[in-house]
Amino acid sequence: MFKHLFKLIWNKKKQNFLLMSEMLFSFLVLFAVFTLLVYYYDNYKKPMGFEYQNVWVISYNNAYQTKSTDSLNTYYEILRQNIKAMPEVRELSFCSFNTPFTNNMSQGRISYHKKPLDHVNFYTADESFPATMNMQILEGRWFNKTDVATKNKPIVINSDIKEQLFGKGAAVGQLISNYDEKEKMRVIGVVQSIKMKGDYAATGYGLYQKTDTGSLRWMGKIMVQVVPGASAAFEGHLYKTLANYMKNSNVEIEHLTNKRTSINYFTLVPMIVLSIVGGFLAINVALGLFGVLWYNINQRRGEIGLRRAVGASGGAVSSQLIYESMILATLSLIVGSFFAVQFPLLNVFDLSAGIYISAMLLAITFIYALVFLCSLYPGRQAAAIYPAVALHEE
Repeated sequence: MFKHLFKLIWNKKKQNFLLMSEMLFSFLVLFAVFTLLVYYYDNYKKPMGFEYQNVWVISYNNAYQTKSTDSLNTYYEILRQNIKAMPEVRELSFCSFNTPFTNNMSQGRISYHKKPLDHVNFYTADESFPATMNMQILEGRWFNKTDVATKNKPIVINSDIKEQLFGKGAAVGQLISNYDEKEKMRVIGVVQSIKMKGDYAATGYGLYQKTDTGSLRWMGKIMVQVVPGASAAFEGHLYKTLANYMKNSNVEIEHLTNKRTSINYFTLVPMIVLSIVGGFLAINVALGLFGVLWYNINQRRGEIGLRRAVGASGGAVSSQLIYESMILATLSLIVGSFFAVQFPLLNVFDLSAGIYISAMLLAITFIYALVFLCSLYPGRQAAAIYPAVALHEE
């Protein structure tokens, strides 16, 4: 039976080649769409790693400038006490500009035993950062006042770096080199990786450094954890307090909940665009396949009538058309799968092989389901042809 079907397909190879090309191109686009969807869903399942609901971000610039280290420390300590004294404030932390849900980044390279690790995000934060963000410390500890004068610079890494460099082994106490391998940094703790770029983005590699007097000169962010239900009146009072204290600074207060919503919309734009393109292609494949099958039925009425006259049932005729369509889809998917499988083999875009394999299986299933559904109605129309009528027309 299949030998006969292949012969029928080969006899109309020019017409079938165009349909197969359309299926192939649609499969590749759907593969890209499903890859993005699976990637986003895989990231979405992972925990956020911190609590953002009641955290505000204070941005300031042109802050207090002085050459005196003591004056600088005193200036920011008074500012901390003024904010902390407000009953609506639970905790606060001075940190670098690459705060959660922003596009600001500070990336570099580290190495462990000459094993490099690229695209590491460097964060600078003070002792109260984990309490402000409700971060989970998995191993070791966070920074404290004893880390001011140490031989090797103390750092805290996230669980992604720990897994990449140390696997299941202990990370605390290990020495990591900076980008030029001239400075050694000692790991004192491991924290849960947090999704700094929103729900659908990967956590990435994160390395935390302790604030010092030098960093206070350029940092311009304060993370403030407030009580639930903090009012707009309190926000206005907080703004006036900051503006009066930092008279030459431009102060801005933002809520992490709003910033999370904005960055999630920004992340979903490529997926929406690809989904629209994939949807149009799927519609084109469906219409093309439906039209080709309908045309084939009208052109092959004599053949179908002869098959019915020699004893073929309506179900057999319908199945033949469906099988032909599924064989065409299979040939297209074999070629498409060859190209798709190169992505996990070559580690394109540095995604896990499981994401590509899941996307490929979803795209294959979608194409098969689309072809099957589009073949049902024309197949039923072919099965309804009466032998006498078809042969009489011939």
